Amino acid sequence: MEKIIFETEDGEKQEFFVEEETRVGGMDYLLVTDSDGDEANAYIMKDLSKDGEEEAMYVMVEDDVEYEAVARIFEQMMDDVSFE
Repeated sequence: MEKIIFETEDGEKQEFFVEEETRVGGMDYLLVTDSDGDEANAYIMKDLSKDGEEEAMYVMVEDDVEYEAVARIFEQMMDDVSFE
């Protein structure tokens, strides 16, 4: 399972495990978890980097409508995940 390091606005680094990825409306999204165990919290992140940039710039999806739409796609991709 691939790991990514996410740096918060205050400079704190958090490690996430990439569970799945998809592209919707020209935007790349990741489904990540904060641990590789059964009790992990899941988050949806989107890539705001521009084409040609070497490093991706991911942010947490905070818009409720966008989150619900992407969460439904990830639920269809993965039978055993539920977003509540």
